[in-house]
This record gives sequence, C-alpha cells and structure tokens, in this order.
Amino acid sequence: MSTAPRPDATAADAYAWLRDPNWQAVMRDPAVLQADIRAFLDAENARVDAALADTADLQEALFEELKARIKEDDSSVPARDGAFYYYRRFEAGRDYALHCRTRGLDGPEEILLDENALAEGRAFCRVIAVEHSPDHRLFAYAVDFTGGEFYELHVIETATGKLLTDVIEHASGSFAWDAAGEVLFWTELDDNHRPCRVWAHRLGMEENRLVYEETDPGFFLGVGRTDSGRFVVIDAHDHETSEVRLIPADRPDASPVLVAPRVAGHRYAVEHHGDRLLILTNADGAEDFKIAEAPVDRPQQAHWGDLVPHEEGRLIQRHMVFANHLVRLEMVDALPRAVVRDLRDGREHVIAFDEDAYDLMLVPSLEFGTDELRFAYSSMTTPLSVFDYDMDARTRVRRKVQEIPSGHDSAAYVTRRIHARAPDGEEVPVSLLYRKDTPLDGTAPCLLYGYGSYGNSMEAAFNANRLSLVDRGFVYAIAHIRGGKEKGYRWYREGKLLNKKNTFTDFIAAGEALAEQGITARGRIVAHGGSAGGMLMGAVANMAPDLFLGIVADVPFVDVLNTMSDPSLPLTPPEWPEWGNPIEDAAARAYIASYSPYENVTAQDYPHILATAGLTDPRVTYWEPAKWVARLRERRTGDRLLLLRTNMEAGHAGKSGRFEYLREVALKYAFVLKVAGKA
Repeated sequence: MSTAPRPDATAADAYAWLRDPNWQAVMRDPAVLQADIRAFLDAENARVDAALADTADLQEALFEELKARIKEDDSSVPARDGAFYYYRRFEAGRDYALHCRTRGLDGPEEILLDENALAEGRAFCRVIAVEHSPDHRLFAYAVDFTGGEFYELHVIETATGKLLTDVIEHASGSFAWDAAGEVLFWTELDDNHRPCRVWAHRLGMEENRLVYEETDPGFFLGVGRTDSGRFVVIDAHDHETSEVRLIPADRPDASPVLVAPRVAGHRYAVEHHGDRLLILTNADGAEDFKIAEAPVDRPQQAHWGDLVPHEEGRLIQRHMVFANHLVRLEMVDALPRAVVRDLRDGREHVIAFDEDAYDLMLVPSLEFGTDELRFAYSSMTTPLSVFDYDMDARTRVRRKVQEIPSGHDSAAYVTRRIHARAPDGEEVPVSLLYRKDTPLDGTAPCLLYGYGSYGNSMEAAFNANRLSLVDRGFVYAIAHIRGGKEKGYRWYREGKLLNKKNTFTDFIAAGEALAEQGITARGRIVAHGGSAGGMLMGAVANMAPDLFLGIVADVPFVDVLNTMSDPSLPLTPPEWPEWGNPIEDAAARAYIASYSPYENVTAQDYPHILATAGLTDPRVTYWEPAKWVARLRERRTGDRLLLLRTNMEAGHAGKSGRFEYLREVALKYAFVLKVAGKA
C-alpha cells in the first residue's frame, strides 16, 4: 500500500485521510474501519513483519525469557476488611486474574470473579476496577471488551455467584458504593468519550438518577469514597484545576455539597477524619502543596486552616487518612518518602530506606480503623517487596517479595544516579541500571527512557523486563526531565505550556551527559517513550537525530497542533492547560507549531524508528502515529528502519493478557537489539 497522499488530501495535511470520519464507532467496533485505512495499516504491519523477520527466533526467545521472570501462579497479599480477606491471584498458564476472598486467613476460598471466563473468545478484555459492597454482599466490576475504554459495570451476588441483571454501559470505569451497598455511583461517557455525568443506580431499578452533570468540556468527572467511607466524592478536574463535591455515603439521595468552587490553577483533594476534612491543596501559593483542615459542616475555603504547612521543594503527592494517623507521600530531591503523623498528638516520623534511588507506593487500605500501613518498595536492582508497617510501634513486616522464577541476583547489577546539565543550567537527574561487568568506556549501547508531562514522575522502580536488555550489555537509563514533578511542582511548571521545550532539551542533555561520561556514546542511544513521552520521542528525533541510534515511540502523541485544534476529540479541551489552546491563543499556536513532531518532520537522516498504535485508543488516536510515519517516509533522506505496528484489536495500553502483552515487549526489544547490533 503506497503512503502517497490521496487526491482529495489537503496541501496542509496530506495524510488527514487516515482519520476515519466515523472514528467514534471504530473505538466501539474496530470492524467498521474504512477499507482504505485498514489496508494502509495492514500494509504497515506487514512491513514490520518483513523488516523484523530475521528476529523471529530472537522474539520467541525474548518472550520465553520475559515469561520466565513471571511467577505464573502468583497472588497478591490478602487485604483485610472486617471478617474477610480479599486478594487476586493468577493460575499457571492463564492470562487473567481471579478475584477472591476468604473468611479469615484460613477459611475456604471464594472466587468472586474469574477474568479468564470473561475473556474467553474475546480478542481483548480488561477489568479496570473492582469493589465489594461495604456489607460484603455484592461485588462490582468494570470491564472493557474493545480497548476503547468504554466500560460496562456488572454486579455479582457474593453468596451465590449470581450475576445481577443490573448492567450499566457507557461508563468510564469510575464508581463507588453507598454505605448500605444498595446504590452505585458511576460516571457516564458522552459521545466524545468524556466522563461528564455522575449517576446513582439503585440496584433492581431500571432508572438512574442524575447526581451531577459537568457542562465544561474541559473538565472530566471521577467518583470515589473517602478513606473513612463516610463520603462519596465527586471530583471534577482538568490538569491544573479541581472541584470536589461530597455526598454522605449513608444518605445517597442527598444533594452533593461543594467544598470549594473551581479557581483556575487551584488543585485540591479531600479526605475525612472525625468532624473535619483533611484537604491536600496548593492554595495560597503552596506550589508544592500543603494539607489543610476544615469542619465537615463548614467545608468552604474560608474555614480552612493549615495542618501541614507548605514547604518549598517538598512536594506532597497524596495523603491517606486512618482513624489515628495521617500518612503523606512526598517527593524530595527526586526521591519519594512516606511521613506518618499521629493525629492524636501531632507527632511525625519518616519511614526510612537505605538505597540511593528507589520507588515507594502506598497501598490503599480497606480498613479505616487499622494502625497498619501497607506499602510497596523496589529499586532498579531490587524486586518489589510489600510491607505492613505498624504506625505506632514503627516496625515493619515483609509480607511478600516479588519472585523471579528464572532467578535474579541483585548484587550483579548497579543502580546509581548522575546529573545532566540542561542548556539553562538546570541539573537533570538520570537514574541508571547496568550489570557490574558492563564496560563504561563508551562501547555499551543505552536505552534512555523519558516521559516528562502532566507532572508524572518516573520513579526508579524495578522492572524485570529491562533485564533482557541489561543482560545483553545495555545500560538502561531514566531521564527525570521537566514536565514531571521529580524536583517539585516547579519541575512540572517549567515543562509545560510555553516552557514545553525544556522537556526536550532536558532529554537531549541527558543523552549527551551519558555520552560525555563514557557510559555510552553518541549514536549508541535508543530513546524510548510512550503517549506524551512518544511526543517527546518525535520532538527529539527532529531536534537531535544524530544523538540517537533508534527511537521506540509507543502510541506517540505526535500530531499535537492538529489535535489541540480539534475540540471534538476526547482529550482536547482538558489538555489545553497542559499544552495551550491554539484555537484562541496565537502565541500558543505558534509555540506548539514550532515543536509539534508531525509538523516539524524535515529532510534529514532520522534514527531507526519503531512506532506503535492502538486502533481503539481514545487517548492517542491511531491516526497520529500513522500520519507521522507516513510523513517521515515521504521526507526523510536516509533509509534506516521506519516501522509502524498498529494493534488492530486493542487500545492505548496494548494487549490485555499478561502473556500476550509480553509478545509486544519482545517485538520492541528485538527491534532495539537489532539496530544496536546485539540481535
């Protein structure tokens, strides 16, 4: 299939025809894709198969290697909720999870949901959320069968396993129970795939009750419950502004109460403790956030008082509330830490860790009255460990260590951090992983990963898949570039809107520092990023093609100007605070046009490129990487590999099964190894 533009294509965008005019229907049913577009994507997939045919054995070996690092009959640590312990587990050879519980630790197992049965006969199946009712009688789950992120909500009677006739469609996957387990609050997706309405569904009733409707297309809705279980929370938000409403969980028919009206740039999240609300907020200039408190019956901002004051450079990322304790997850100097505050006397302590670079996650608790905090810890060399921490005794018990069945010796690897100097003098942290026997004389190839958007920090966590590259002589590096929050909210602010190019130059600086320090060499670096990180890949390919040997761009957001100029697309209005609104702001339009990867493809020699797409992806629509690759093929001067793999039966996150997903990883790694001469 030729990539030449069709006669009806416009001069401004020769590949606009790759966007199916009925794209909303395609997300629900991939079979309705226009025949000429399908032919184009099929031809590109065939090109990938041909170009990587000589790696078929390597891909199979990589798949088996990746699979061998997974404990196939794995189980999560059971989480207590009253008399029951809830967990999920996998059985050997099966792709999907079983959701289970026992009455007491030694009671017989009850299988509440078998995802394998749901997935049988389907090309895609992803359960995004599960939640049992407070009285344990019912078990609700949200499932997507296309990859388009249109979820169905179903409810199971736990005592019998019977599926109730209540079925909710066109849901976003966000839902919450009332206190009695009789009402489900859920969010509806509109025709543009935006969660815009919260409904209350009383089980057994056909009609839903509209609870709240968002009229601003730039704000998305989510629904949940406070840690205490006292309130149902309705959260309206874009990327920099939020607005919260509360409904007493024991009075589901009550009208939602507004906590603080939205003000541009004000973000806040609400938890509950006793007669007060505990509010994580950036109000009053608290750029790195603080925690305020307010009376439950007077939640308005005029009644807020500081409980944990703002401290510049200490970014409070989230807070959890228990009957006796407040826990906050902070980021300080690009490293996470957990701080426990005793709500009875105000004393605080930090949970300490030994390694220089690591990742820390707080695990949500099913019980409010417990003094036990569960957290998960890993580093780039250390597999994930799950701990239960006694917040009063300050002692921890390791409940689980991630098992690598094929074996893993942490002592054989090194993880450390270097810093790269950006053009404006900023120090950009770069986390490294490599084998101790890897020569650091410039000969080792390097995979450099980056994201740098939405304030998402890229923590130095363990990922067993990376070992397949590292064990073959690669250095694996993560660039903690601006656009994330690794160094506080300022780090995010300086990588968005009219500062977005800092994200790209930070990443290029990281690559140059790796070469200058002899860790790798120019032209030996394969860059990797996905989604907004895929936009980063497109930008640096245009800006510094000679620095990189290859580019792996997963579902890349590369058609930035066109997408941000089209308010009908699912994510466009909520994205304007991140990128700018080119429709109404001439400066934003000019700035986006100056870096948008698709518009800036030029006649130069590009690195080897592998791009991926998902046909039903509502986040980065399939035509963005398709158009980008078509324009690259038209304009580039070299003949290096230029490949587009479109998953014709999945969306943004790729295939849904845990083993099928590994085949996608194996293909990408085979490409990386091939271009690096390691295949």
